[in-house]
Amino acid sequence: MKRIASIDITRGIVMVIMALDHVRDLIHVDSLTQSPTNLGTTTPILFFTRWITYLCAPTFVFLAGTSAYLSLQKSSDCSKSKRFLLKRGLYLILLEIIVVNFALFFDPGFHTILFEVIATIGFGFIILGLFLNVSIQTLGILGLIILFGHNLFNLIPLTGNSTLKTVLSLFFNQTAIPFSNRVFVMAYPPVPWLGIMLVGFASGKFFEWPVEKRQKLFMQFGLIALGLFVALRFVNIYGDPVKWSSQNTSVFTFLCFMNVTKYPPSLQFCLVTLGIMFFMLAISERCRNKLSQIVSVYGKVPLFYFLVHFFLIHLLMLAVLFLQGFSWTQMNFASGNFGRPKDIPSGVPLWEVYLIWIGVVVLLYKPCLWFGKYKSRHKQWWLKYI
Repeated sequence: MKRIASIDITRGIVMVIMALDHVRDLIHVDSLTQSPTNLGTTTPILFFTRWITYLCAPTFVFLAGTSAYLSLQKSSDCSKSKRFLLKRGLYLILLEIIVVNFALFFDPGFHTILFEVIATIGFGFIILGLFLNVSIQTLGILGLIILFGHNLFNLIPLTGNSTLKTVLSLFFNQTAIPFSNRVFVMAYPPVPWLGIMLVGFASGKFFEWPVEKRQKLFMQFGLIALGLFVALRFVNIYGDPVKWSSQNTSVFTFLCFMNVTKYPPSLQFCLVTLGIMFFMLAISERCRNKLSQIVSVYGKVPLFYFLVHFFLIHLLMLAVLFLQGFSWTQMNFASGNFGRPKDIPSGVPLWEVYLIWIGVVVLLYKPCLWFGKYKSRHKQWWLKYI
């Protein structure tokens, strides 16, 4: 099946934006001590530097489901497709735990192990593989039920420290489990994200429609999602555990209104981010210019970009620390601080974060262009996994 340009463009945009968040995480002077969404300490530009990157994970997960559907249309062998999804799912989980965690922390002892977006996509692929015989409509409905209903989990009366609560929390809530001088952090609890992937998988059918028809549909989906977000957020009853309230200024009241919960992704978070994603898909259907060609280069090789950009950003972080006069002995890679010295100010201001981000994106263009061409011209089995 021919590649769908709107998917590559939309995914490319969010991959570029994603790098901004990771540069900020690793290199911004206040990233270790302050949350950019803490209204007591943030600024509007810092808040939206973080908020705009909220688009990345849900779009990435949704389009992973969509791409899985489109990929499966190339094969009529259901058992073969099931094996591929199961193997790819397990591979992504291992990739997250081993490669991504090392790229993030540079800690060979793996004292902090994060289960994040790549692993949760892997979990979703495993579930898709196990339920591949279920109709696409049923999977889509199940995804919507999860999406709209998972916020009810916290209302279930479970005993404080019961085993059942611990196990279920791993799948529904952000959870940290210490063990053997290490900590496992379920940063992306898989069930809420599974809902997004299942809806994305079921939406793959729409990409078989004519461009004009699906463009109109995506615009409608975007309007519905954003309309529901505004309604639910305004009512302030269901869809996000953190209520909004009036602040000292109208600007900060707006920030509070937009300050939805990502960990785990609340219904309101999903509605606003996926609503914007649908608009991006609709606009990208007819967008054919130099800029769209550039961002699609990143969108065609998302996993390659994801892996390489973490290593590059972390190496740049080390370069910044050395330029600021820190020595190797001052860097603690086992603390979960990415190697940045503890209790000593380090990093760069926000405007320099933006400069480094632009540099990262520019530096990765040629490697992504090369790998995209290599992948399109070669059919080795391992290329399916990157």
